[in-house]
Amino acid sequence: MSLTLDQVRWVAHLARLDLGEAELETMTRQLSAILEYVDQLQKINTDHVEPLAHPLPIHNVFRDDDPAPSLSVDAALQNAPDSRGEFYGVPAVLDS
Repeated sequence: MSLTLDQVRWVAHLARLDLGEAELETMTRQLSAILEYVDQLQKINTDHVEPLAHPLPIHNVFRDDDPAPSLSVDAALQNAPDSRGEFYGVPAVLDS
């Protein structure tokens, strides 16, 4: 699949990229090559291939999620620079 210069210009616009004409031409060639490679991959027969999440036999090594006692409110707020009641105090980020 070959992309046109206008298609690449539109993708650059959507990505908020300000590309010059030379960069647009380079991107057009490179993105077209990527799409042609993906097109080749889509033509491969994968009827008897089992779907994989990962090519290596990897499993999770996370610890069990066992319940444990949590901090008290006073201990959690002990080092907070600002607290408001039982909550952390943070500066406002929205206008009133």
